Amino acid sequence: MAEALKLVDSPEGTTRELPRNIEAEAALLGALLIDNRVAEDVQMKLRPEHFFEPVHGRIYESVLKLLDRNMVASPVTLKPMLDQDPALKELGGSAYLVQLTGSGASLIGARDFATQIYDLALLRQLVGVGRELVEQALDTSEDVDPRAQIEAAEVALYKVSEGEGETGSVKNFLQASTMAVQVAERALNSGGHLSGITTGITSLNEKIGGLHNSDLMILAGRPGMGKTSLATNIAYNAASRWMRDDADGIDPSKNMGAKTAFFSLEMSADQLATRILAEQSGISGEALRMGKISRADFQNLSRAARELQELPLFIDDTPGLTIAALRTRARRLKRRHDIGFIVVDYLQLLQGTGKSGDGNRVQEISEISRGLKTLAKELNLPVLALSQLSRAVEQREDKRPQLSDLRESGSIEQDADMVWFVFREDYYIQAKEPKRPLEGDDSKMHEDHAKWAMEMERVYGLAELIVAKQRHGSTGKVRMKFDAKITKFSDLAEDEYPGAGYED
Repeated sequence: MAEALKLVDSPEGTTRELPRNIEAEAALLGALLIDNRVAEDVQMKLRPEHFFEPVHGRIYESVLKLLDRNMVASPVTLKPMLDQDPALKELGGSAYLVQLTGSGASLIGARDFATQIYDLALLRQLVGVGRELVEQALDTSEDVDPRAQIEAAEVALYKVSEGEGETGSVKNFLQASTMAVQVAERALNSGGHLSGITTGITSLNEKIGGLHNSDLMILAGRPGMGKTSLATNIAYNAASRWMRDDADGIDPSKNMGAKTAFFSLEMSADQLATRILAEQSGISGEALRMGKISRADFQNLSRAARELQELPLFIDDTPGLTIAALRTRARRLKRRHDIGFIVVDYLQLLQGTGKSGDGNRVQEISEISRGLKTLAKELNLPVLALSQLSRAVEQREDKRPQLSDLRESGSIEQDADMVWFVFREDYYIQAKEPKRPLEGDDSKMHEDHAKWAMEMERVYGLAELIVAKQRHGSTGKVRMKFDAKITKFSDLAEDEYPGAGYED
C-alpha cells in the first residue's frame, strides 16, 4: 500500500513512526462491507478522522452516508462515490474495495479493530499535543506566560481524554439538527416544559425549560436576598433528581438531574452542608449551629444525613481560586465523577490570571465571565455563577434590580445566556419598621405600626426571581415562596399570591 511516511522525533533523538495499524483499518472496513450491521457497534465512537490512512477514512465516511440513507453499503454501491478518489485509484480503485471483503474472519474481531483504531488515534493526538507543548515551551521570543501554556495544555489534554481532538467541536447541520430534535423530545417526554436539568422549582422550570448544557447563567442580588440559598437549593435539587432517576434505572440521556460541583469561595463546605441538612430536616440552621434542638429534631437530622450520604454533590471551598484553577478542578471532576452542573458562589471572589499589578478589575471580571462561559461550552454543561449587584439599587424607590445594576456589568451581561435577579420585598419593608408603640403613645404611632404590619404580612415569605435576560425565551418574573428559617425556596400554592407562578 502506498502511503506517506509519517514520523515523530523520539526522546533519544531518533525518528519513529506515529502509532497506527493499517491492517486493522482495512479489516474493519472489510467487516463493514460484508455485514453493514457492524456499523451499529462502531459508529457511535469511531469517526473518519480516527483512521490513519486518509483513504480509509473517506471509505468509512462513505459507508456511513449510505447507511444513513437506508442503502446497502457494498463495493458496488460505493463505486460511484469514490470513483474519482486519486488515492483509491492508486490502490486499484473498486478492485481494492472488493479486496477488503476478501476475508470473512474480520467479522469476528470487528469491535476490537474499532477499539484499537480509536486508541491509536488518541495516541497520535497525544503526540501532537506533546510536540506543540514542547515547541511552545522552547519558544522564548515573545513574553513568556507559563501559566497560560499550562492552561492551554490542560485544555488540549482534556479534549484528548474525551476523545474530541482538534475536530471535536465541528458539527455539520445534520448533527446539529439531530441534537436539537433530541432536546425537543426530552422536553416532550418530561411533560412538555423541561428540556434541560431540573431546578426543582416547577414555575422556574416552566419559564426557562430547565438548565441547558453549555449555558452560563448569572444569579445576582443584593446581600440578604437569598441568592446563595437559591443556588444551594437548585444544586441540591439537581443532584437529588439525578440520584432518584439513576436508582429508578432511567437511561442517563433521559435523567433530568445532574451530578453537581459547587465551588464555594465564600462559605465553607460544612456551612453549605448545614444549609442542606436544615432544608431537608426542617430544622433552622441557627438551631443546628447552636445545638438548640430536641431529641426528635436530632433524629430527623440523622435521618436526613443518612439519606444524603450518596448525594452526588461535590463541594470545593478553596478560597481565592483563579479562573484557570477553577477550570482545571472542574475538568478533573468531570473526568472522575462525570459532573453535569457547576455552581460558582460567587463570581467577584474569583481571580483572573493576568499580571497582578495592572489593577484593572473590570478587565479581570471580563476574563472571569468569559472563562466561565468557555468552561460551560467545553464541558457541555450548565454553569450557574452568582454575582454581586452595585449599590445603585438602594438609591431607587423601586428596589427591583436591573441589568445595569450588575457590578462590572458589561462583560457579565454579554457572556451570560441568562441573567436572574432574586428579589424579596419583605427584606426592605422589614427594614422600614416604625418604632413599636408603647401604651400611652399617640394613635398615629399605633396606626403607622399597624399599617406597616399589614404591609409586612402581605409580602412576608414571598420572593421574585426576575429573568432579565434569556437567549432561549422570554424575560419575566417567577414568583416563589421563601422560608427564611430553613433557607428554602419553593413553588407558591395558587392561593398564596395573586397570579402565582410566572409573568411575562
